[in-house]
Amino acid sequence: MKTIQSWDEIPEFDDEKEEAEYWASHSLDPRLMNASVHRQTVRESTTITLRFDPQMLSRIKRMARHRYLNYQSMIKQWLSERLEEEISKQGE
Repeated sequence: MKTIQSWDEIPEFDDEKEEAEYWASHSLDPRLMNASVHRQTVRESTTITLRFDPQMLSRIKRMARHRYLNYQSMIKQWLSERLEEEISKQGE
Protein backbone atom coordinates (compact mmCIF):
# COMPACT_ATOMS: atom_id res chain seq x y z
CA MET A 1 0.00 0.00 0.00
CA LYS A 2 1.36 3.41 -0.96
CA THR A 3 1.27 6.11 1.71
CA ILE A 4 0.32 9.61 0.59
CA GLN A 5 2.69 12.20 2.04
CA SER A 6 1.18 15.32 0.42
CA TRP A 7 -2.31 16.42 -0.59
CA ASP A 8 -0.90 17.18 -4.06
CA GLU A 9 -0.37 13.45 -4.64
CA ILE A 10 -4.12 12.81 -4.69
CA PRO A 11 -5.52 12.96 -8.23
CA GLU A 12 -8.93 14.19 -9.37
CA PHE A 13 -11.33 11.27 -9.85
CA ASP A 14 -13.86 10.86 -12.65
CA ASP A 15 -16.24 8.75 -10.55
CA GLU A 16 -16.64 6.95 -7.22
CA LYS A 17 -15.44 3.61 -8.64
CA GLU A 18 -12.12 5.14 -9.70
CA GLU A 19 -11.76 6.80 -6.30
CA ALA A 20 -12.54 3.54 -4.46
CA GLU A 21 -9.93 1.68 -6.51
CA TYR A 22 -7.36 4.37 -5.72
CA TRP A 23 -8.00 4.27 -1.96
CA ALA A 24 -7.89 0.47 -1.96
CA SER A 25 -4.16 0.75 -2.70
CA HIS A 26 -3.29 4.08 -1.02
CA SER A 27 -3.52 5.52 2.48
CA LEU A 28 -2.88 8.89 4.09
CA ASP A 29 0.14 9.48 6.30
CA PRO A 30 -1.23 10.16 9.82
CA ARG A 31 0.97 13.27 10.05
CA LEU A 32 -0.80 14.66 7.01
CA MET A 33 -4.17 14.16 8.68
CA ASN A 34 -3.00 15.71 11.96
CA ALA A 35 -1.60 18.75 10.14
CA SER A 36 -4.93 19.30 8.39
CA VAL A 37 -7.07 19.43 11.53
CA HIS A 38 -8.55 22.89 11.86
CA ARG A 39 -7.46 24.37 15.16
CA GLN A 40 -10.24 26.60 16.44
CA THR A 41 -9.64 29.23 18.99
CA VAL A 42 -10.79 28.00 22.36
CA ARG A 43 -14.35 29.00 23.12
CA GLU A 44 -15.97 28.74 26.45
CA SER A 45 -18.59 26.03 26.63
CA THR A 46 -20.78 24.57 29.30
CA THR A 47 -21.20 20.87 29.90
CA ILE A 48 -24.75 19.67 30.35
CA THR A 49 -26.35 16.29 30.90
CA LEU A 50 -29.18 14.99 28.73
CA ARG A 51 -31.04 11.77 29.30
CA PHE A 52 -32.05 9.83 26.19
CA ASP A 53 -34.09 6.75 25.68
CA PRO A 54 -31.47 4.03 24.92
CA GLN A 55 -33.07 3.19 21.57
CA MET A 56 -33.12 6.82 20.51
CA LEU A 57 -29.48 7.28 21.46
CA SER A 58 -28.55 4.13 19.58
CA ARG A 59 -30.33 5.42 16.48
CA ILE A 60 -28.59 8.81 16.77
CA LYS A 61 -25.17 7.15 17.12
CA ARG A 62 -25.86 4.90 14.13
CA MET A 63 -26.89 7.90 12.03
CA ALA A 64 -23.80 9.85 13.09
CA ARG A 65 -21.50 6.93 12.21
CA HIS A 66 -23.12 6.72 8.79
CA ARG A 67 -22.31 10.43 8.30
CA TYR A 68 -18.78 10.01 9.73
CA LEU A 69 -19.60 12.39 12.57
CA ASN A 70 -19.28 12.31 16.31
CA TYR A 71 -22.81 11.87 17.64
CA GLN A 72 -22.43 14.70 20.15
CA SER A 73 -21.29 17.08 17.40
CA MET A 74 -24.21 16.03 15.26
CA ILE A 75 -26.66 16.73 18.10
CA LYS A 76 -25.09 20.19 18.63
CA GLN A 77 -25.39 20.87 14.91
CA TRP A 78 -29.07 19.88 14.95
CA LEU A 79 -29.76 22.08 17.96
CA SER A 80 -27.97 25.01 16.36
CA GLU A 81 -29.93 24.63 13.12
CA ARG A 82 -33.23 24.37 14.97
CA LEU A 83 -32.42 27.37 17.13
CA GLU A 84 -31.75 29.46 14.01
CA GLU A 85 -35.09 28.29 12.54
CA GLU A 86 -36.96 29.26 15.69
CA ILE A 87 -35.24 32.64 15.91
CA SER A 88 -36.05 33.42 12.28
CA LYS A 89 -39.72 32.44 12.84
CA GLN A 90 -39.93 34.91 15.74
CA GLY A 91 -38.66 37.71 13.49
CA GLU A 92 -41.49 37.23 10.97
